[in-house]
Amino acid sequence: MARQTAQDSGEQGGVLAYAGGGGPTILRILLGAQLRRLRVAKDITREQAGYAIRASHAKISRLELGRVGFKERDVADLLTMYGVTDTQERASLLTLARQANAPGWWHKYGDLLPSWFEVYVGLEEAASVVRTYEVQFIPGLLQSPEYARAVIMLVHGAASPDEVDRRVSLRMARQERLTKPDAPTLWAVMDEAVLRRPIGGPHVLRAQIDHLLEVVEMPNVKLQIMPFERGGHAAAGGPFSILRFPERDLPDVVYMEQLTSALYMDKLEETDHYMQVMDRLCIQAYSVSESKRFLRDLRTEVAG
Repeated sequence: MARQTAQDSGEQGGVLAYAGGGGPTILRILLGAQLRRLRVAKDITREQAGYAIRASHAKISRLELGRVGFKERDVADLLTMYGVTDTQERASLLTLARQANAPGWWHKYGDLLPSWFEVYVGLEEAASVVRTYEVQFIPGLLQSPEYARAVIMLVHGAASPDEVDRRVSLRMARQERLTKPDAPTLWAVMDEAVLRRPIGGPHVLRAQIDHLLEVVEMPNVKLQIMPFERGGHAAAGGPFSILRFPERDLPDVVYMEQLTSALYMDKLEETDHYMQVMDRLCIQAYSVSESKRFLRDLRTEVAG
């Protein structure tokens, strides 16, 4: 399931088309990718480009990766340096720069979001496919409010009730996209241990299983359980997610969360390896129908 991107096939291309739905994060990535193609096509180094906008080569790198916001003046200066003189093309890219600086819906939760996770929320909002493997907790997009609260309290036990409520609200807001017309496909594989761990107590676990039984009936949600009986499997290294986007110019992104940071990978040789691991997990796990049966049996088991 390797995916060829514009960066793999060459550096040519016109103004990127944007289908909408991803907020500023995806806009920054799209604009950065286009600026990189224009720079490389003119055989201009990052150092030279940085000098043109009174910045370092490191800032050019961050701009091209979509990691920081854009100043319209900087974009205009770079376009001039790269020989973009067509009025319509310049206007399109400058408009993209303005849109990329607009805050996403999650901006109101900015005081709760570390920068490394804010990037993920933006990418998740833009993705057309989210594939995830979990060994510790129910994936955030599948958590019930009660379960989400219990998980949040494990990490933020000293937080005020208002802060905890807002953190739960943020998680529920992320889930809303699953029910929208342009909803992504969510394909999750969970270790059986996730469902055996009574986070929040037995009553919370029962409610969470009920929630899963409802959610898995959605046409864009697939859930597979990796049972204990299957022994060792392909993802010995721990949980991870793979995000795929509708824009063909964008590479897949592998996301791995850590205690106080996260790792993002988008090089083809890395993402392709994780995609292969995910495919093997799906083969080793219970099928979707077997997983539904497992959930129904488990709900009966924990009913007492």
